[in-house]
Parts: sequence; C-alpha cells; structure tokens
Amino acid sequence: MKRILMLSGLCALMCTIACTSKKEQEKEEQVKFLVTNPIQKDTLITKDYVSQIHSIRHIELRAQERGYLEKIYVDEGQFVKKGQLLFQIMPKLYQAETQKAAAEASFAEIEYKNTKRLADKNVVAPNELAMAKAKFDKAKAELALTQVHLGFTEIRAPFDGIIDRFHVRPGSLVEEGDLLTNLSDNSKMWVYYNVPEAEYLDYKAKVKSDNAPKVNLLMANNKLFDYSGVVETIEGEFNNETGNIAFRATFPNPKGLLRHGETGNIKMGMPLKNAILIPQKATFEVLDKKYVYVVDKNNVLRSREIEIGAELPHLFIIKNGLSLNDKVLLEGIRLVKENEKINYKLEKPEYVMSHLELYAE
Repeated sequence: MKRILMLSGLCALMCTIACTSKKEQEKEEQVKFLVTNPIQKDTLITKDYVSQIHSIRHIELRAQERGYLEKIYVDEGQFVKKGQLLFQIMPKLYQAETQKAAAEASFAEIEYKNTKRLADKNVVAPNELAMAKAKFDKAKAELALTQVHLGFTEIRAPFDGIIDRFHVRPGSLVEEGDLLTNLSDNSKMWVYYNVPEAEYLDYKAKVKSDNAPKVNLLMANNKLFDYSGVVETIEGEFNNETGNIAFRATFPNPKGLLRHGETGNIKMGMPLKNAILIPQKATFEVLDKKYVYVVDKNNVLRSREIEIGAELPHLFIIKNGLSLNDKVLLEGIRLVKENEKINYKLEKPEYVMSHLELYAE
C-alpha cells in the first residue's frame, strides 16, 4: 500500500515539473523582441547658433554746435518720425550772428547794384564793379554759413526710429560732438551669428547662392519669432582665433518686438542627402558614449558603439557604426544583456518611422 502511494506521489510530482517546464518553454518562445534596420533617406537637419540682434540703422545723435541744451522735445523709448525736432541747443548767439550776416549781405547787395548802374554809364571802371560783386558774393556765403550753424542748434531725426536713453538733460552745456542719444530703425533687424568653417563649407556646397535659405529665430524666452528671416550676406573673412565666419540674416519686424542689442538663437536648416537614421529609442549610453544592440546571424545580441552626426525629433543621424543591413534592437533594451540569444520580430524601418511617437514612449 505504501509502495503504491509513493509511486502515485512520484508520478504526480514528475507530471507537475513537466507541465511547469513546458509552460516556461512556451513563455520563452512567446517573448519576441522588436528589431528594425536603419533607414537611409534625404532629410533636413537644424543647426542652432547663438546670435546678436541689430537694427538695420542704429546711429549716434551728437551735438554739432557748442551751447546749453535748451529743450528736449521727445522722451526715451519714443518712436519718432523723420525730420521731427528732438533737441534744441540755445540758438540766440547763432541767431544774432545770422542777423548780422544778413544785414551785411543786404548792404553788399545795395553797393553792388549801385556800382553796376554806374558801370553801365561808364562812370566807374569794370574792376570796381568786379570788386563790388565779389564783396556781395562773400557776404552771401557768410550768411549761408551762419544759417547752417543756426540750423545745427536743432537736432532732428534723420529717419523714423526709436529714441534710446538720453546722455544729457535740459540745461547741460554740450560741446561739439557730445553724444545726446541713439536712434534705431527697427523696421527690419539684422541678426548676426557665427558659423564654424566645416559647416560653412557644407552650407556653400548644398545651398545655391540664388536661393537664400530661410532661418528662424528662437528668442530669449524660448519662443520662436513670428517671422522667418533670410540669409542675405556672409562676411569676407574667417576669424583666425575662433575659426568662425559671420552670417547675417534679415528679419521683418512689423510689430516692433525685436530691439537693438537683443540676443537669441538662429535655427538654420541644412539639407542632408542619404542620411542613415535610427530611432533614439534604440540607443543607450555608457560613459557618454552611444551604443545599440545589434542582432548577429545567430540571433545573439552584440553591443556596438555608434557616432551620432546630428539629432532630430525621435531620431539620430548616424555618422559611423551602422550599415543598412544591421538589425538593431528597438525595444526591451533594459530586459536583455550582452551575448544573449533572443527571439525577435523584424519590423520594416518605414513602418517604424511612421510610428515614432509610439516608439518614443
């Protein structure tokens, strides 16, 4: 009886072990990891460059005559129109000089006319008439000169723009050449940024001169400026210390949001042909180096270091380390280890590319 019970228990135990092993084997067979290939296609990469923003016209307004500043007609930060009166330097001395010069010019004119009447009647010699004419011309020139000096006591806006802060106040004694303020024309803005030599060469090789590319401006608040700019010029020389060359892009500024002296980041698109792409999800990092798991011909995982050429949303552009025939582990990177044999499902890279948002999770 005992022998029968022992045999029955042994059979039950063996049956349980067999069933468990079978279930684990079936489970292992059911686990399949998602694998894909790199894809090659033309794309556009975006380069970021620190930039400085300048008005298309930004000038210093300086005193052209010496005197006391009598009045300021505008305020700091005010928009002014071309020809608008901004500053008045006390003009009384120049007004008096102009009146004196005008009187002398009138006297010389009368002398000239009288001499001419006498010369017409052959009463005076032609030389006397010529001297009277020269005296009259000199008086007119001196009058014009005093009028110019009088005009310099009024500082007017040479173009539409925005007034900067004042460097003087009413009552200040200003000398000829003293800085009064700055004036900025912000209707358009020039944005300067420095490009390394290698990227400059790529740019010239890929962008036609008659098709100036458009660029975007990321402002200091991390928001894109509403309007795109156009690269209009490149400076003539590289900076030998930095190895960079300056680009200049022009942006419209109809709302006046941009001001002279602001900073930002230029985002410039660079076309890239036959780029090799993989999802960012397929990579992992070890000591600041990027790796992927590649499935070999025996379905064994091998880690491989890769070099990233550029970054796109959810994608890396591969510079070195992968070919189009490599099978790259897409999901489950944390569940596997080096030299592990796996079952996998190979997904076409076109399908993976169309579901990047899903795989980015």
